[in-house]
Amino acid sequence: MALLDEKLQYHLQVTAEQVGKYVIMPGDPGRVAKIAERLDNPKHIATNREYVTYTGSLNGVPVSVTSTGIGGPSAAIAIEELIRCGCHTFIRVGTSGGMNRKVTGGDLVIASAAIRGDGTSAEYLTPDYPAVADFDVVTAISTAAKKLSTTEEGNTYHVGVVQSKDSFYGEIEPENMPIAPHLVNRWNAYVKSGCLASEMEAATLFAVTLVRGVRAGAVLTALWNVERSKAGMPDKVCKSSARAIECAVEAIRQLKDSEK
Repeated sequence: MALLDEKLQYHLQVTAEQVGKYVIMPGDPGRVAKIAERLDNPKHIATNREYVTYTGSLNGVPVSVTSTGIGGPSAAIAIEELIRCGCHTFIRVGTSGGMNRKVTGGDLVIASAAIRGDGTSAEYLTPDYPAVADFDVVTAISTAAKKLSTTEEGNTYHVGVVQSKDSFYGEIEPENMPIAPHLVNRWNAYVKSGCLASEMEAATLFAVTLVRGVRAGAVLTALWNVERSKAGMPDKVCKSSARAIECAVEAIRQLKDSEK
């Protein structure tokens, strides 16, 4: 297609020469500049729609930060176009709502796999194929999280399965949906199965990168935990992603150093 033949990526408005092979991917465009501050000599590359891209470096190796917007469809576009630019390692930095009662607001959740409640991953994988993160990326994120965490509630980390969904309000207000019984029963099943947290992009990220032969991981800040609240347990509310950002940057530093 002529629309996609140019070196300049249609949605991101970037070229291969402008981005690093390692990419940190927040959902929120407003978070990109804050993450880029953690890099050396960050420069704004492009802004188009929900996509904002900065590129800097870590110890001389180019690293980019690109926002995905909310949800799987826009995330898949960003990932596909970055892969077309030669990018091979992706770490999502996002937020989530805790589901497992051991997760408290402020904790880090590192996704080893994602329940495919999104629609986008169905365009990439058969229904019975799991959306899993890359082992090396998960290991690097976990190693970084261990250094940045304590055993204190709200300052620790967890590794495991998360739920990815397409409807934010279907999660937090399921009783207002026509299919409320289905949503509630499914949620309860996920909780009983040990699912750590709920978010909106990880399954898509893992599906696209699996199919394209590159690697990805995700580190999420738990904002709060509705299951703790329902059980009358204490729960912190966290609005800062600073520790997750630091974790992703350190993980990329580890990954690039191991590949020298």
